[in-house]
Amino acid sequence: MSQEYEANSLNLPSAIAMGTGVMIGAGIFALTGQIAELSGAWFPAVFVIAAIVSAFSAYSYTRMASAFPSAGGIAMFLNKAYGRGVITGSCAILMVLSMVINESLVARTFGTYALQPFDLPEDSVWVPVLGLGLISLAFIVNAARNKWISAISLVSAFLKIGGILIFSAVTIWASDFQFAPFQQGQNDGSGGSGITDTLAAVALGILAYKGFTTITNSGDELQNPQQNIGRAIFSSLLICTVVYGFVSWAVGSNLSIEEISNAKDYALAEAARPVVGQFGLWFTVAIAIIATASGLLASIFAVSRMLAMLTEMELVPHRHFGLPGSIHFHTLIYTVVIAGVLTAFLDLSRIASLGAIFYLVMDIAVHWGVLRHLREQVSAKPWILITAIALDAVMLAAFIYAKLGSDPMVVYSGLGGIAAVIAFESAFLKRHPYGHSGDPNYHLDQD
Repeated sequence: MSQEYEANSLNLPSAIAMGTGVMIGAGIFALTGQIAELSGAWFPAVFVIAAIVSAFSAYSYTRMASAFPSAGGIAMFLNKAYGRGVITGSCAILMVLSMVINESLVARTFGTYALQPFDLPEDSVWVPVLGLGLISLAFIVNAARNKWISAISLVSAFLKIGGILIFSAVTIWASDFQFAPFQQGQNDGSGGSGITDTLAAVALGILAYKGFTTITNSGDELQNPQQNIGRAIFSSLLICTVVYGFVSWAVGSNLSIEEISNAKDYALAEAARPVVGQFGLWFTVAIAIIATASGLLASIFAVSRMLAMLTEMELVPHRHFGLPGSIHFHTLIYTVVIAGVLTAFLDLSRIASLGAIFYLVMDIAVHWGVLRHLREQVSAKPWILITAIALDAVMLAAFIYAKLGSDPMVVYSGLGGIAAVIAFESAFLKRHPYGHSGDPNYHLDQD
């Protein structure tokens, strides 16, 4: 059950498949309805704007990953920028949490779509039960071999992208290439209440693209990482932008904004019903199952490795609890347990909102660290970094403002969570001030 890193075990197509796998796994199936509910008829444009914002963000990660390829990914980037301290530890934990939150989003999306052919309520207990089952399956596969994950990600990427494009083409063709919100006089942005809600929708849309960060966590395993990390990241973003554009058009071709909002957790399945009936519904559900399952598999692969790196950097506590195997196997278990708890107790909307807040805060810290400390070392252009920081800050502010009006508990939970992470990391580092195995009170050996 060894979980040692396998150098050169991931090629460029596999890395692209991993990135698109995480993004398409939940981004389009879970977020289309929520984004349309916020932004109204212009929701396809939101995905394009979110892609542009994500491309600016990707610049920092690409420059850092090319200069410092590592299985630690973002944790290592933060350490290079800020050193071993509260900022590095806190932001790395926020990234881990945002990714684990995304896993619970994927798991609940899996359960929601799997139940669509059956006459069960949206709040059925089977949604979290099926989500927990998927998390368990992903754990089993991740506990096996990296090559399995690479092969599954590659095959599933072709299946789900091809399936989604088929769904989109048939739906758009059946609607005679119309867009229902515009045809119904909803081109004034109804469904959203102005620029703030639209920007808040973009903040959610960024979640549909943040899966590119999983690629940076595979630097030690990717072939020719100096060149292929950047290629994989921007290829994944481009592929997903095209896919999201077609899906948005397909959903809007048959459903009004009100209908999309009412079916926001399963908008793609709802859009298939009036076009090709039960067959289309089953086809959409099958694609959603493939997409969410492969997305969860790839995300757990990346998160558990990042958590293992944080452990080795002595930025988080670690206990074996009598478990066999390596540190990575232990962090794999911790990852799926946390994702399982969130899957069982949070709904899709709040899961996505918390993920957006945590991710944007961490993202700003990464860009600032590169701008302030590493831009010359990694040959980064300051104007791109400043633009990325400004875009993230605007999206975060708009999202918090919008949620304060509609669901303030999400904002309080998000800000409280950030404060708790900072307090936890501060207390931990005071007790364990030494890194790189220099702390006699911190042991990675088997208990």
